[in-house]
Amino acid sequence: MAKVELKKPVVDEIAQNIDGAASVILVNYSGLTVEQDTQLRKELREAGVVYKVYKNTMMNLAFKDTPCEALCKDLEGTNALAIGKEDATAPARIIAKAAKAAPAIEFVSGVVEGNYFDKDGVMALSNVPSREELLGKLLGSIQSPIANFARVISQVAEARGEA
Repeated sequence: MAKVELKKPVVDEIAQNIDGAASVILVNYSGLTVEQDTQLRKELREAGVVYKVYKNTMMNLAFKDTPCEALCKDLEGTNALAIGKEDATAPARIIAKAAKAAPAIEFVSGVVEGNYFDKDGVMALSNVPSREELLGKLLGSIQSPIANFARVISQVAEARGEA
């Protein structure tokens, strides 16, 4: 079997994973212990994030003619892909959290919803709360004035009833 035939399934797998992904984050994982890597993979898997290590040449081939093509210039060293299908910020948030405990892991770059981000951009993205958190904050801010108004009306009614 020719080398090209052996590479095609891997390239197809990468292409299939990045197709329609909300975010694709490139991570340098060198220096992680097995325990740290296992914990990171577990957290990413629980969040529905695909995290895999591929050869740079395979990623380079898969990224051609896709929104992830901008990542090709960053494919040096030991890299892994974290692919978020649903939540665009989940891979960045989880990896940033893991990087606090294991400083060896670091962002390289990423593509989020078709836009390229360098290391600093991905780091900034990791500070964005999840969609659920943002919706919860919005709901809380909407409910707060209504609840305060109801409390005031109740106190006025009690005051008039006692007087």
